[in-house]
Amino acid sequence: MVLAIQTEIPPLRIDDHGTVRIGATRVTLDTVIGAYLNGATPEQIVLQYPSVSLADAYAVIGYYLRHTGQVDAYLEQRQHEAADVRRTIESNPDMQRIRQRLLERRKSFVEGSESA
Repeated sequence: MVLAIQTEIPPLRIDDHGTVRIGATRVTLDTVIGAYLNGATPEQIVLQYPSVSLADAYAVIGYYLRHTGQVDAYLEQRQHEAADVRRTIESNPDMQRIRQRLLERRKSFVEGSESA
């Protein structure tokens, strides 16, 4: 039997907002590569994100290792965009009030859970 070697397309897609996601999941490339760079194995990534198959986790990491410069540039661009959004939110007084209410709500929830 002869092994048929075929080129495979990486399990990556760009959604309507320009975010690269893994296969048909909502998991982002940022998430998988970030976990990998923090020392997670493909098996650990799949345990954290069960919608990602083990084969896809390995394929995405392989893609990253073959295209490190491109992926790193994409990830850096995403970090800059996130920082811009964060600055916009932090400079908006309405958003600050919403954030404060959410923090107060979380604090009261945590305090209520501890007394139970």
